[in-house]
Amino acid sequence: MKNFSTRFHLPLEQQEAQNQERKDTEKRNTEEDKPAAETKEQEEERAKSEWDFNLCTIVSSDATGAASDTLGVIEFDPSDSIMATGGIARKIRVYNIKSLLPEDNNFQDVNLLEHSSAFDYCICTPAKLSSLRWKPGTSGRVLGSGDYDGVVMEYDLERRVPIFERDEHGGRRVWSVDYSQWDPVVGASGSDDGTMQMWDPRCDGGKCMAKVQPSVSRSSVCCVEFHPFGGALVAVGCADKKAYAYDVRNMVDPVLVFDGHRKTVTYIRFMDESTLVSAGTDGCLKLWNINDSRIIRNYKGHVNSRSFVGLSVWKNGGLLCCGSETNQVFVYDKRWGEPIWVHGFKPVGADGAESGSERGFVSSVCWRQVGKEQCTLVAGGSDGVLQVFMGERKASSSSSSAY
Repeated sequence: MKNFSTRFHLPLEQQEAQNQERKDTEKRNTEEDKPAAETKEQEEERAKSEWDFNLCTIVSSDATGAASDTLGVIEFDPSDSIMATGGIARKIRVYNIKSLLPEDNNFQDVNLLEHSSAFDYCICTPAKLSSLRWKPGTSGRVLGSGDYDGVVMEYDLERRVPIFERDEHGGRRVWSVDYSQWDPVVGASGSDDGTMQMWDPRCDGGKCMAKVQPSVSRSSVCCVEFHPFGGALVAVGCADKKAYAYDVRNMVDPVLVFDGHRKTVTYIRFMDESTLVSAGTDGCLKLWNINDSRIIRNYKGHVNSRSFVGLSVWKNGGLLCCGSETNQVFVYDKRWGEPIWVHGFKPVGADGAESGSERGFVSSVCWRQVGKEQCTLVAGGSDGVLQVFMGERKASSSSSSAY
């Protein structure tokens, strides 16, 4: 970003006016950081329980309680009928979501399954996985991954074999992988090497189209996401406490800088065409205006100071979800800064009995992007356990809610 203050000096009167304007802006930003005063009507609306969430399925790990099966990522395919998970176990597990949902929305009994019998198939990977993303335009056949060895790979799920490999991050962990929504598809990856690289998956080895180093100190790039609504932006979050947005047509400098987190920005997700959500290890989610980098709202309640706990947005319903180091799932309505629903994970064995393992943390979450009045949320834990929830908006509140 250009700094015009180094190019000329303003007259004293203009400098004083500019300083006063800056103070006023800082005051407004400080006020925006505080919860806005709610009208009586808003308080009453908030008091209504708009959503009913129910736990419907628990998928237990074969190594329950062991760090070797921590689930780092959950992703639904474009049809929202297939789900893939990855993590420390060096496996991509692929599930048919129908097998994890109750028939006729019966929530009386929780369905207890084991991974070995719940997934459709499994692909072993050469390294621990930190990221998964379905490649657009492949009808759900190709799944991309980023791993702890700094390698980006693509897998043909029909043949269940790797078909693409890119090793251009110097062996440093790849935290995040994403694909553009335009044709031809372009890939991007963020890494511990401090760079976000954009590459062409059609080329052998993935020809690098652009490479940026957002942080001068070469801080890790922890997350990357293309604008999912067809815009020319790609956003990244870094360990330097900031998130950046670049115009893919000219990636010399970021066009936007989102500065407000106190610690590492671990996730970034576009909410809609004009807003995005970031998560940080300062225990805060932030909703940003893309047009002017302004903080719209802060979301607090979960605990996150050292781990990747996941972040997902349900665009149709205006809901956010993240995990917590208290081993809980937190759901926020984008309109309010406090959680609307919290659910605690309990370490369980394959028989559904509570285990004696130490409390872990919720390490990954993902919304299924279908419906408006009903939703499906999947969360994974550091113990390898998956929990599937279904939510339903109460009929009395569906007509009064505006997103």
